[in-house]
Formats: sequence, structure tokens, C-alpha cells
Amino acid sequence: MEIEIGPGKRARQAYSFDDIAIVPSRRTRDPKEVSTQWQIDAYKFDLPMLAAPMDSVVSPETAIAIGRLGGVGVLNLEGLWTRHENPRIALGEISSLPQEQAIRRMQALYAAPIQPELIKSRIAEIRAAGVTVAGALSPARTAEFHKVVVDAGVDIFVIRGTTVSAEHVATENAPLNLKKFIYDLDVPVIVGGCATGQSAQHLMRAGAAGVLVGFGGGSAHTTRNVLGIEVPMASAVADVASARRDYMDESGGRYVHVIADGSVGKSGDIAKAIACGADAVMMGSPLAKAAEAPGMGWHWGMEAAHEELPRGNRVHVGTVGTLQEILTGPSHTADGSMNLFGALRRAMATSGYSELKEFQRVEVVINRA
Repeated sequence: MEIEIGPGKRARQAYSFDDIAIVPSRRTRDPKEVSTQWQIDAYKFDLPMLAAPMDSVVSPETAIAIGRLGGVGVLNLEGLWTRHENPRIALGEISSLPQEQAIRRMQALYAAPIQPELIKSRIAEIRAAGVTVAGALSPARTAEFHKVVVDAGVDIFVIRGTTVSAEHVATENAPLNLKKFIYDLDVPVIVGGCATGQSAQHLMRAGAAGVLVGFGGGSAHTTRNVLGIEVPMASAVADVASARRDYMDESGGRYVHVIADGSVGKSGDIAKAIACGADAVMMGSPLAKAAEAPGMGWHWGMEAAHEELPRGNRVHVGTVGTLQEILTGPSHTADGSMNLFGALRRAMATSGYSELKEFQRVEVVINRA
């Protein structure tokens, strides 16, 4: 529905996850008979979840732990892990800095050069544990380091930025030819963020195996305030899921996974994201609260350390439990911060659905005045 906000300017009504609710169907199901498994390319996972490539969330150790619990941890290949031989020193410093000094010092720590040998060793460490290896680069660094990443043995390649398009325009540097790049790779590529069906279809046509919907960062992100850019996530996911259906007709049935990236802070948000059409979610802050998280109770993204225009904060999220408790329980809180995927199974069971693709069809309502 469009609304006129002034002469010649119209706006579309959009909704966040907080604005909608899931409607139970006429039947229910035993939660033990519900599956949250999903698959992208040849890789199967028990949990429809990717841990966001943020240094406060994913280290090689937590990537291994998340993989063993049924998800996939995406390592930031431009982060502290590939810039510093011993990133624990930098992580400890960031977690102990006064707030007024944090951004400036983070900018200095992230100014250290990316070392290809560290990319190889971090990926090798995860691969040696026998879990699926996923690593992320920004569009600006992909052309420079992608060969190192692929040769090191990454299973899933993630290109993640605040906004990623298949039609980037640049006069000084040749832009990344996303279609050619993806075509030349032998691994599935997940690309994002995007927030509209039109931009998502461009990424799908470029060959993406998955599309990240949203701008990521969540509670640590300030893009809305700094750039004025935001699309509420319920509408963004539903829009891209609809565009996916159109693309399937256009491509003869090629299925591209829709992954909600941002504003997934509690268990109910996961259920709502999938109800709106997502296949999986990418999460940051819920996992930054784990006892094993490298941020030690603090959470931030790469945008917070941008050398020219920081668009994020270092946020204190505290610690609520172990990774296992947060992902699969048991929970000792009642606020939706733990046993995230046990809660998803119950939401699906309450609505009578046994598979994620069925649950994408569940009815939702607007629950705000």
C-alpha cells in the first residue's frame, strides 16, 4: 500500500518482525516430528542458521563449535583473524576500551594489512575439524583475495556488504563483475545484502546460490542513522521471497535460498523470518552473548571500524549461556534469547508444519495499531 507523504512523493508501507505475528493453523504437531534441516548446494545443516562474519561472533574455534551443533559459522576473512597473528590481544583490547576511545582504536587495529597466509591457516584450522567451511569477503576485497580463499578450501563463499548490487558503478576502479566471478567459481556463493525484490533478482541472475536480505549488523549497526537507509525486515524478506518465485519461473526452476540477515535478535524473529519466506537466518548479537564468543560480551561489525565513515557501535551484550544453550538449549531464560531453534521447532509444531518449506506458507498478521 502506497501513502502520499507530500506532493509528488509516495512511500510504501513496510513492516518489521515486531509488527507481525504468526497465526496458528487448525492443526498442531508433536515438536519431535518437526525438522529444521535445510540444504544449500551439497551442504546439509540441522539448523537453518549462519553465524554472521563478525569478529565478536565467529573465530575459528566458534566456527567449529557452531558447525558441530548443526549450523555454519562464517569467518570474516577481512577481520582481526587475518590481520593479526594473535588476534586475542586485539580482541582483549577492544573489549576493555572506554567507549569514547573504542572506534578510533578499532580503526587502527583494522588498518593492519590482510595477510594471505593467515587466510589459509584460519580456513585450514576449520577444515581440519571436519565441519563446513564458510568465509566472507566484502565486494571491495573479493577480486583481490578470492583465489586465496578458494584455494585454501572454503566450502561456501560469502560476499557480504551493507548493500551489494550486480550493477555497481565506479569510474576509477573496475567493479566486480559478479556474474562472471560466480560463474568461474566451483563453490556456492551467497551474496548480500539487498532489501528489494528487484535487487535480489539481479543477484539471483548473477548466479548466487543464496541471497542475504537486510543490511546485517543488527543491534551493532547505525546505517539507518548515518545513511538514512533501512527497509523493515518482514517486508524485505517477503518481497525477496516473492521475487524468488518469479525468478524460478524465469529460470526454469532454479531455487535460490533467501537468508534473513539483520534484526534477528530472539527466537521469535527466526520463526517470523521463515514465515515471511526465508530459508535460513544469519545471526550476530544472539551468538555474541555466548560464553565462547570472541567478543567477550561485546559485539561489533566491520562497519564500526570503517576508516572514513563508521556505521556501527561496539555494543555490550553480556553473556547469557553457552553456544549450545543459545542454539539448542536447554534454556534458563524466558526472553527468547536461548534455545533459539528449539523455539523454532515449537512454533512450527504449534502451526502444524513439519518442514521449513511448509512453514513458509504459514499465515501472518499485522499486530500493531
